Amino acid sequence: MHPNPAFRDATDALNLAFARKRGFGVLTVAGPNGPLASHIPFVVSDDGATAAFHLVRSNPIVKVLSEDAGALIVVSGPDAYVSPDWYGDIPDQVPTWNYVGVHLRGAARLLSREQLRPHLTAASSEFETRLSPKKPWTLDKMSADQLERMERMIVPAEMTIAKVEGTWKLNQNKPQEARAGAEAAIEAGHVGSEPASAIARLMREM
Repeated sequence: MHPNPAFRDATDALNLAFARKRGFGVLTVAGPNGPLASHIPFVVSDDGATAAFHLVRSNPIVKVLSEDAGALIVVSGPDAYVSPDWYGDIPDQVPTWNYVGVHLRGAARLLSREQLRPHLTAASSEFETRLSPKKPWTLDKMSADQLERMERMIVPAEMTIAKVEGTWKLNQNKPQEARAGAEAAIEAGHVGSEPASAIARLMREM
């Protein structure tokens, strides 16, 4: 997380809402021979207390999670390069990068086999609902044999969220005119780039 407090004033509620909406990140744990990481979809509970996910059984992280293990889920949002020329007549500026990132920290553990099906149902429902008006895909569209085969290959897990950290680096440390100039240039110079357009929108809103 960036140490500048200007970029760290988002509330836990805002950071959790961002992580919940994004629903995808990098799970990292300390392995026996060094750090381990895996890209995962996850579902944050309504109360923000847990993040549920699943892993392929052969993933080395599964062995680490046999007992409660300290874990970090890194959630990246939109980002964009910022040229110092866009600030106007402010001397001695340097290039930078604007971005949003949220870290979820806590203890992660494996769940029981009996908890796998409810987790898969909840996860698919969470993401399928976002595709409305499309009729949601459900597990009952799979044959019983194929579903059982898939479930033997994956394991459910859950992290208790003990700490939420967020960096919203959006030029808050610059004068308003400079920030507006950067926002306009980012949007104009990245036509069709959703991440850059999203950063420009956040710069206007934050």
